[in-house]
Amino acid sequence: MGRLIVAVAVLGLGFTGSVWAQAKPCEELKSEIEAKIKKNGVEKFTLDVVDADKQTDGKVVGTCQGGTKKIVYKRGG
Repeated sequence: MGRLIVAVAVLGLGFTGSVWAQAKPCEELKSEIEAKIKKNGVEKFTLDVVDADKQTDGKVVGTCQGGTKKIVYKRGG
């Protein structure tokens, strides 16, 4: 029974952590992602903030503003 309570508590914290991370302002998250990409040696790329339901041809690398927006990465540019 004790293990079950611990498992439920861990899962609950995991869900609240992911919701909290999505609430981050888009420009702040975009800056963090941009720094990581540049650190990996990529020089030419674009990051665009778009509505979460918009179809894009890049790779989604993050979500922000409570999941209403997504950050899309495209190499080159």
